[in-house]
Amino acid sequence: MKNKEKIKFDQEFLTNILTDVKTQDDLLGENGVITQLSKALIEKMLEAEMDHHLNDSTVGRKVGNSRNGHGKKTVKSNVGSIEIATPRDRHSTFEPQIIPKRTTRLENFDNAILSLYAKGMTVRDIQDTLKDLYHVDVSPSLISDVTDAVNEEVEQWRSRPLDNFYTVVWLDGTVIKVRTNHQILKKTVYLALGVSCNGRKELLGIWLAENEGAKFWAQVLAELNNRGVKDVGIFCIDGLTGFPQAIEGVFPKADVQLCMVHMVRNSLKYVSYKDSKAVVRDLKEIYQAGTLESAEAALLSFGEKWKQKYPAVFELWMRRWENVIPIFSYPQEIRKVIYTTNAIESLNSVVKKRIKGHRIFNSDESALKAIWLAVVHASKKWTMPLRDWKTAMNYFYVKFMDRFSLAA
Repeated sequence: MKNKEKIKFDQEFLTNILTDVKTQDDLLGENGVITQLSKALIEKMLEAEMDHHLNDSTVGRKVGNSRNGHGKKTVKSNVGSIEIATPRDRHSTFEPQIIPKRTTRLENFDNAILSLYAKGMTVRDIQDTLKDLYHVDVSPSLISDVTDAVNEEVEQWRSRPLDNFYTVVWLDGTVIKVRTNHQILKKTVYLALGVSCNGRKELLGIWLAENEGAKFWAQVLAELNNRGVKDVGIFCIDGLTGFPQAIEGVFPKADVQLCMVHMVRNSLKYVSYKDSKAVVRDLKEIYQAGTLESAEAALLSFGEKWKQKYPAVFELWMRRWENVIPIFSYPQEIRKVIYTTNAIESLNSVVKKRIKGHRIFNSDESALKAIWLAVVHASKKWTMPLRDWKTAMNYFYVKFMDRFSLAA
């Protein structure tokens, strides 16, 4: 009965306060009901905090402390700017928690700014959106201060410890423009995406580089190793220069598999449009072959048919053959997961979409910040293992039995 009475009371209360609401502005406007309720709630919580403070024997009434009127403070929130009365004590020892001293924004307001920034909005876009939604004028410096606050989190995330063993690691990059020393340079953001032994995806790191090569990749892999990664089952890469050699130097036991999607794309650079479909069809015969022997036969057949017309394509596959064939030691049902970089390309597409509004980044730090926020947003959906992971896990366990135990 009490619960029913309480519900009835709440409904009557809401009905009463909404009686004079005629327009949307009456509800959500600068002096609307929501703003007034927020003001009342914040002030009520501040008064409760003051009561708790004065009941503390070390700083409260027992040592002569008491209330000393109120001050005024304007805070920005998701419902607009709110002027609140802040309680004061005679000894000035009161430190409110809901809105700390010298703070003029509520935490959820900062979260709104970060959310908009993570979605790729420019500073001007964020200003306009907050003005439209919350009737608040926000300066560019405020937006910068809020987003800059995550820089420390970014660095902590980039240096966090990692698992000992990852079954698969994909690596891919996307090009962005960054203002550096008064010049606008094209730089590549590299993402390393790993799959842990429980089948869940985890972004291992973000790196920004103007030029990539063996030295760069050696540094990246050494960093992963220093952060706890002692072994990897198989790397799937897109043919980046110097990367296979760098992997061998740091993770000598790991297989290195070239992404077949990238191999086909690189091959088509040398092929005329009218022959492209036929070439793609014949290349599929190679990497979708059931066994290594049939793949080798398909490669020779491809050479007989196309070598004279497109010698560069045949040479490309012959030169990279060592990193094409590891896939044939894996069962058919998990090959496609490994030999394409779909997982990381999907992540890359999310990142590109999120940073689209940032045509030119003002610094490496601002680029890393925006990309990290985009990744954090995307990774919220990584709650389940990869599809058919149990089949893959059992195979990986057998293949990497002595190394798989590192993750235990």
